[in-house]
Amino acid sequence: MPEAEHPFQTLTPGRIMDAVESQGFSCDCRTFGLNSYENRVYQVGVDDGPPLIAKFYRPGRWSDEQILEEHRFCFDLQEHELPVVAPWVNSAGESLFRHGMFSFALYPRQGGHAPEFDNLDNLLILGRVLGRIHAIGAVRPFVHRPVLDSRSFGYESVALIKEQFIPAEYLESYSVVTDQLLTAIDTILADAGAIRQIRAHGDCHAGNILWRDGAPHFVDFDDARTAPAVQDLWMMLSGERPRQTAQLAELVEGYREFYDFNPRELQLIGALRALRMLHYSAWLARRWEDPIFPRTFPWFNTIRYWGEQILELREQLAALSEPPLELP
Repeated sequence: MPEAEHPFQTLTPGRIMDAVESQGFSCDCRTFGLNSYENRVYQVGVDDGPPLIAKFYRPGRWSDEQILEEHRFCFDLQEHELPVVAPWVNSAGESLFRHGMFSFALYPRQGGHAPEFDNLDNLLILGRVLGRIHAIGAVRPFVHRPVLDSRSFGYESVALIKEQFIPAEYLESYSVVTDQLLTAIDTILADAGAIRQIRAHGDCHAGNILWRDGAPHFVDFDDARTAPAVQDLWMMLSGERPRQTAQLAELVEGYREFYDFNPRELQLIGALRALRMLHYSAWLARRWEDPIFPRTFPWFNTIRYWGEQILELREQLAALSEPPLELP
């Protein structure tokens, strides 16, 4: 698709400010693009106040009902004084707006930096906050937002890559390893039995947590979905097994102060990591027509990428046969 034809290419500074001003603000002509690929996010200066964050949703990704469920989750958490950055609401009680072809929302600016997951004291604090978030997330279900499962994250991702992206010389190797991986994932999910599914952030990596004055603020609930609680914990673990065990112990100790943690969910970590790997490649593939993706991820869809990806998938397959992490 030619670059000029992509919808996000129409988001000029003038149109961004027009959208913000449609909600009664007066912009001071300062707009600054922030790191965001799925959507487009800008810091916009306004007269007589701190800058706002304007988030323009990717057309066609979420329905209005799904976006409003994301907002409602944030409002539920905010009402319980949890440190989340929720959308701005106008005098009519609206948080989702329309300008041209785009749905957008406005947020207060929140300062901070990525947390240090290697700091066990930080993990204790993060566990406490996540325990409180999940206690609220379990109160009511999502109705419109999707479930994290092997079909959407796994099978559909693999099918897309095999049909449209994998180089011919790697098709057989990719097919074999992904077939084995999906079978192993399904076995793990079945063996784990009934695991409670709750409203979860869904994408708790360091870039979606802003640390300031010894406390975290959770941002970007765009990937919120129904998932097991451990989905919001495992991305904070890193290093060799002893290190991950120590990190997990701190997270769960804090978590259990506010919400119960089911140790059977630890069986799911390897499968969830594998699903994320498969989904990530498919996400890049699905967005390849967006001009920012080839510029930002030039290594994707190269021969070298697919060779390394197949190797990583084989390593993850081997990791699934290892015993799951255990709480000390």
